[in-house]
Amino acid sequence: MFEYRLEKDSLGEKNVPKEAYYGIHTQRAVENFVLSGKKTSSALIRALALIKKAAAETNHELKYLSAPQVKAIVTACDEIMDGGLAGEFPVDALQGGAGTSTNMNINEVIANRAIELMGGQKGDYSLIDPLAQVNLHQSTNDVYPTALKIACIYSLRTLSQTITAVQGAFQRKEKDFAGIVKIGRTELQEAVPITLGAEFSAFAEAFARDRWRTFKSEERLRVVNIGGTAVGTGLGAPKTYIFQVIEKLRALSGLGISRNENVVDATANADSFVEVSGILKAHAVNIIKIANDLRLLNLLGEIKLPELQAGSSIMPGKVNPVVTEAAIQTGIKVIANDSIITQAVSRGTLQISEFMPVIAEAMLESLELLNNADIMLLKLIDGVTADESRCREYFEKSPALITAFLPHLGYEKAGQIIKEFKESGRTNLKEFLLEKLGAELVEKVLSPYSLVALGYRDDAEHT
Repeated sequence: MFEYRLEKDSLGEKNVPKEAYYGIHTQRAVENFVLSGKKTSSALIRALALIKKAAAETNHELKYLSAPQVKAIVTACDEIMDGGLAGEFPVDALQGGAGTSTNMNINEVIANRAIELMGGQKGDYSLIDPLAQVNLHQSTNDVYPTALKIACIYSLRTLSQTITAVQGAFQRKEKDFAGIVKIGRTELQEAVPITLGAEFSAFAEAFARDRWRTFKSEERLRVVNIGGTAVGTGLGAPKTYIFQVIEKLRALSGLGISRNENVVDATANADSFVEVSGILKAHAVNIIKIANDLRLLNLLGEIKLPELQAGSSIMPGKVNPVVTEAAIQTGIKVIANDSIITQAVSRGTLQISEFMPVIAEAMLESLELLNNADIMLLKLIDGVTADESRCREYFEKSPALITAFLPHLGYEKAGQIIKEFKESGRTNLKEFLLEKLGAELVEKVLSPYSLVALGYRDDAEHT
């Protein structure tokens, strides 16, 4: 049998599990929001605890909290930021009320843990009250968006570092494959020659742009509305608190955050999340495109992806490109999340963005998914090998090879040679060209250096 304690709020009374650190507001939310089965992100919980710590220290300095109270509250916040009390946040990630349930959840957990640290019993809010002390001079409307921005910045920094590692992995393969000539492809058809190294250089450059964009997007989230309370006017908080809490939060977070000059705007509008989500979507697009390219190159046999697991329950020996498939699915999910964020932000009304919980869930999920996908790709790329003989086989047999000789032969003569080649019934164009044009010209034109040089020299010899 579970034991309960009876708690009260403005709606009445309700039983709460006796040993729970959360209270009646959380209990109501658990009962009201049976939706996704996903709990509020731990990254968001940690950021909320950081804000509660900053608020408590500020309120103590302004003499609104006693020394024993602030000590207990700060200790509870530190425990949560270190990953403690993780099971005390049962509220569904999707919830009504612009995040009020999550804000109350953390207020109650901090209060009850602080009460315990002061020698009291959970639920004895005469020592520390979730609203009167932990939430003092705050509202959900300034705490929740600020916490989400902080959580996103930390995650963006992690993602940027991971993207950098993937970029480096592609660059290593670019160097390893620099001397492997192959045929390029456009429209899924053979095109002009290229090198496998140049192909991988394009992958590296795409990730380089993602790294830069992800790193820079942090700037869009540094302006917060903490101190604005309900609608951005600061009503209910002393001016000294409003000016000091942002300084305290900046120091504790180690982030270059600042309060928006127009806090009403920062409270009502959440478009910065749409902007950053767009950058995450761009990275997702690159992941999808490059993962699919790796699948195609593996299909052609020009590269070999690491064999990681059996691919079929009925076809013995079949191995599928599972990591690239998983990466593509991750990208699709992030693109879907971008649409969710766009819709949720656009539906904010007047002085509030009330669909902040789904924005938070989608943003933080996208950041986590992308980081995990990049870690997965990093391991894959390090294991990629090239089949130089297969690359050369496609290369030497392709009629598109003749394009490299246009500066030396001209269009008409090149066309004539291709016609002769097809009529000969032979399959290796390079061998045919060696016979027709000589080894010196053919080897020069088809060298890896010539194939990836930016254009041809104007003084090239013409035959």
